[in-house]
Amino acid sequence: MVIHSILFDLAGTTIDCGCMAPVAVFIEIFRRRGVVVTVAEARGPMGTHKREHIRRMCAEPRIDAAWARANGRAPTAEDVDAMYAEAEPLQVACLPQHAEPIPGFLAVLDQLRANGVRVGATTGYTAPMVDVLRPLMVARGWEPDVLVCSSDVPAGRPAPYMNHVAAMRLGAPSVAECVVVGDTVVDMQAARNAGMWAVGVALTGNEVGLGALELAELTEGQRREHRERAEATLVQAGAHVVVDSVADLPAALVMLNARG
Repeated sequence: MVIHSILFDLAGTTIDCGCMAPVAVFIEIFRRRGVVVTVAEARGPMGTHKREHIRRMCAEPRIDAAWARANGRAPTAEDVDAMYAEAEPLQVACLPQHAEPIPGFLAVLDQLRANGVRVGATTGYTAPMVDVLRPLMVARGWEPDVLVCSSDVPAGRPAPYMNHVAAMRLGAPSVAECVVVGDTVVDMQAARNAGMWAVGVALTGNEVGLGALELAELTEGQRREHRERAEATLVQAGAHVVVDSVADLPAALVMLNARG
């Protein structure tokens, strides 16, 4: 198997262990409308375009019912647009606190580039968010060759468009020579929809949802339980291989090579 390009998701995969930055924002914009949502509900659609994320949350039966009790009607498309308009500046404001690379990622990045692999990134963040986030990433040593955000394409994940645009810009000769690395269900679905290999990241990503310090405090048994649950979810979504962290990517590529 020849690997030309690796396409990384950003939050929860390469930066922001546990994908923490978006969660508080989604909880807050619903709170302003009298609706209490759980962390799990806020995480459910993670990886999609932020407007689509809000729409999917509104479509959840429990949230829909809570909204009706608080507001006397079901949420509308206009409500989704209003919440999205509020969410964007809130998200931008919190990004500087969530730009730290996942431990071990920069070493993997150096190894990939030393081996001639092109490196791209895709994200559910929109262009204004990426405008703030990218210089923070670069200052910490993470500058992708190509970065495609959800507002650059007709539809975000699980549609394949971000992956296809990134592969095209990287000059990949075939989608079969591209590997997508991500931590959410829609990352895996988008990889499969693009005809690419899918590597799921379990422990440091959205499916577990713990920061680096919280992960370090887990017992071995707790880590195993979290890992098994996240792995099952990512495999069901289409992952060919699942690793604990992006730091384990070299071992995943060996496994993919054995399959390919």
